[in-house]
Parts: sequence; C-alpha cells; structure tokens
Amino acid sequence: MTPDLIVLNGRLVTFDPDHPRASALAIGGGRILAVGDETEIRDLAGPGTKVIDAGGGTVLPGVIDSHVHLFGGAAELAYCDLHGVADAGTLTARLRAYAQDRPEDRLVMGVAASYEPLGAGRPVTHAALDAVLPDRPLALMTADHHTVFANTPALEAADILHGRDDLPPGNEIVMGTDGRATGVLKEPDAYGPVLRLTRSGGRELLGLTTGADPEPPATEAERAADKEVIARGLAHCARNGLTTLHNMDGNFYQLELLSELEAEGRLPCRVQVPFHLKNFDPLERLEEAGEMARRFTGDKVWSGRLKMFMDGVLDSYTALMIDDYPDQPGHNGEALFAPEQFNEICVRADAMGLQIAVHSIGDLAVRRTLDGYAAARAANGARDSRHRVEHIEVIHPDDIPRMRELGAVASMQPLHSPLGGFFADGAGYFGPVLHPHHRGRTFPWRQLHEAGVPLVFSTDWPVVPVDVMPGIKAAVAPWVPDENWRDESLPLIEEQRAYTARNAWVEFNEDRKGRLAPGFMADVTVLSADLEAVAPEDLAEVAIAVTICDGQVTHRA
Repeated sequence: MTPDLIVLNGRLVTFDPDHPRASALAIGGGRILAVGDETEIRDLAGPGTKVIDAGGGTVLPGVIDSHVHLFGGAAELAYCDLHGVADAGTLTARLRAYAQDRPEDRLVMGVAASYEPLGAGRPVTHAALDAVLPDRPLALMTADHHTVFANTPALEAADILHGRDDLPPGNEIVMGTDGRATGVLKEPDAYGPVLRLTRSGGRELLGLTTGADPEPPATEAERAADKEVIARGLAHCARNGLTTLHNMDGNFYQLELLSELEAEGRLPCRVQVPFHLKNFDPLERLEEAGEMARRFTGDKVWSGRLKMFMDGVLDSYTALMIDDYPDQPGHNGEALFAPEQFNEICVRADAMGLQIAVHSIGDLAVRRTLDGYAAARAANGARDSRHRVEHIEVIHPDDIPRMRELGAVASMQPLHSPLGGFFADGAGYFGPVLHPHHRGRTFPWRQLHEAGVPLVFSTDWPVVPVDVMPGIKAAVAPWVPDENWRDESLPLIEEQRAYTARNAWVEFNEDRKGRLAPGFMADVTVLSADLEAVAPEDLAEVAIAVTICDGQVTHRA
C-alpha cells in the first residue's frame, strides 16, 4: 500500500520493544504502515504521498489525556479566565470589561478562580460580588470546579437565595445567620441551578452535575449550538497535541453529539465517555451504564466505563481524610457514598464488565475506593479490570501496596500538585489542611510508580489547561516548595509513557494504539523540539508541531 503520509527527520519514541527508536514512519488507511529510517520510509512514498518534516523534534504515539471534562472545558473557552487573579481591583476590572462585551449573557461567568480572588483573607460572599457587578447575575467557578461563588442577582435568578433542603450528601449551599445563602455553593448539586443560567443552559456540565440528559430535552437549535461548542473544544485539544480524550463526566447526550460529529467527519480526537453515577441514584441506573457500553463501541466514540465521586477537594475541606482537618476538629471531609452503598455498586458494575473510575482526593477516599474494588474482587473473582483511582492527592502508606495487589490504576495530574507550580497558593496546604505526618504522602506519583502501581497522567481540563507540556515538566522537573514536599520527579521516558502507551493500556487498547508500530492506529504527536535535548526546566516551552489522528492531520503549526 502506498502511504498517504510520511513523517521524516524525527526522533521517534515508539514504545515498541522490538524497535524502540526510529527517525521516520509511514501512514496509510488510518494505520501505521512502516517505521524505520528516513531512506527506507522515503522510498515508500508515491506521487500523492504527503510529507511532514519533523525538524528533529520528538515524535510520540498520539498523546492521550486520560482525564478531561470536554463539554465543560469547551464552554469555558468563552468565559472570563480568572487564573492568577488575587485582588478585588483586578477581579472587578476584568469581570466588568468582560460583562460589557457580552450584554446578552444571562450570567456573567468567571472561571479558574482561586478561593481568595478578592485578596488573602477576604471571604467571597454575595455582598462582596455585588460590589464587583451589582446589576447582573455573576458567578465564579473555582479552578477545581467544586465551588461556585455567586452574587445576589445570580442566587435570586437560580431561586436559591434562601437555600434548598433537598441536596444530597456532600453538597452545600452555605447559609448565613440571616437565613440567606452567603454566595458559597459547594459541589455540583448546590451550584447546578446557577449553571442553568449559562450560555449552554447548564447542559455543558450535566454529565457532572446529574449524569443525566437535558430535561426537558434540548431543542434542535440547542443541540446544534452545543455540538458547535464541543467541536471548538475538540479543535482546541487537537491543537494541544491530543488524539484521544477520556472524558470524566458523561451522559447519552454527549455521546450522541460526538457520534453526530463523527458522522459529519468533524471529530479530530477519539473520545471515551463514561456513565456518571451519582450518590442519589438508585442502583437500577447501572442498567443505563450497561446500555451505554453496548450502544457506543466505536474506535472514535465509545463508553464502557463507570465514573463516581467519593469526595470533594482539599481546598474546600470536602476531601475525605482519615484524620480531622488541623484547623477544623471534628471534621474530616465529606463522604459522597456510604461504604456499603459504594461496595455494592462496585460489585455490580464489576460483574457487568464495566471499568470503574472514582474521584478520590483524600486518603480516606482512596482507602474506601480500594475497599470497593476489593469487595468486587471478593464477590466476582479477580479479573483484568483496570479500575482507576482518580487524583490521589493524599494516600496512606498502607494503601500503596493494596493498590498494586488489587491491580488498581493511579490516574494523576502533575499540574494539580504544588510541585507543578501552576497553583501558586498550593504550598499552603500544610497547617490548615494537612498535618505534619502527611509529609511524603501527597501527590505521590513517583512512589506509586516505584511500588509497581500502573500510573497514567492527564490534565483534568478545564481545572488546568489541556496543554500537556507543563504537566510533562511538572513530572520530570517538579518545583519543591518547601521541606514538606518530597521530590516526585520521574524519568522523561516514564512520563512520556504515562501520557501515551500506558493511557492506551488503561483503555484496553494497548494492542491497537499507544505505539508507533506497523498495524497500530495512526495517532501521532510531533513536538517542536527533541525533548531529550531540552533542559528539564524548559520542557513546558516545547510546542506542538503536528497532531495526527486516524491518519488525518488535525493540527499543524
């Protein structure tokens, strides 16, 4: 077969044990045809073969981001970015300028906010946000997506100014002594009513807040608009070198829109979408997860995974910890599932052949997640389940060997950690949030890798940007803020493996993708430089030169 495309002059990292390095490859029919040196690959070209000169840059199997929120991240590309804002003056100026340019928006939405966007020690209340923007509904989504701050018009428009008494465990509309909401909304079911005021009517986060489809169903105009939002998000991911996304929120609606984009030839990335089970859902909803797995089985759009949340996050004191928080005696976070309930879900889902992925930030959340996986193994027998533990920001040392024994996968995001340098206030975890004995137990990706636990990396976009290069730098050359933090640096090759070959493995596709080898899917990411020749501290500056998915060039700088 004559190649459709050849890539020359590259530094190929193939992850093929029989041919680990090469300088060129040939692609045809959506598959890799050959890998070798430039002369032999050039000789395969025909008159219509396109040629890409990698310019001496690293060429990897297509980068896979194994933890994203596609629809929400895509929608947020159009919202007001508040990353790094830490004073009232800057916050006010940025939001007022944004609001002035968008008079038609029902809700002025800021994203990537810190927990102290008005300045250190200044609480964010509806009154404080009224001073920022008094006449229009305003909401600020924190970077971790576990808290929303809302002003009075937003609380009134969402009909939650006086609270609600029907929230499931772990969700809170924080109330003041005057019987009115303070403006602090913790977790998706608390802030969901505010999100219904967004441009997408909250549909962009339904996969997170309810796991259900829009109700009432989206109109044809809404579906068309939502599809274009997702298409823009997918193009953004392709520009950042991604060829596959593992979504971490899901419903049938997203899968249907993605399938339509595929049918139209407008899907530049492969996407896996899970069924998201909430703590208030009856067990019977697992049948929907089974239906989703049966209906969506393609190479570019598929399901087969169950997603749950065990806890919240450290910053809002909702991460589930073994010990009480140092400055909040009697409080150790929020368990979103009761242990017995969670274990039964794991047993049933595992028996259905579903892969399970669970958001687990705190050490007790990690432990209870492993308890569920152990219960599934005891009930159903050991199988190659590749069940995932998402985040693992704190872990008890006793649970590291348990992860290995259970075959659980550590799914982590280097840029979440203070070691990544993206969140400047992260070094302050110790004291208010973590105890001295938590030293060496936080963001332990190197420890897990050295213990033999399968490790995969991702961004959790839009919590952090979907650009993987800062994450690569964070894992290879992490910043160590102070003596509380252990050096978790990994060799470059292991970091690359965690974003490519092992992410293909965790989706059960290791025999079809994640390698540059003949017969494998033609998913390729070409970087602008040879990573092995770049100083570790400069890795974040390397750009994406070319992205190829299914043999098609989806981005070229």
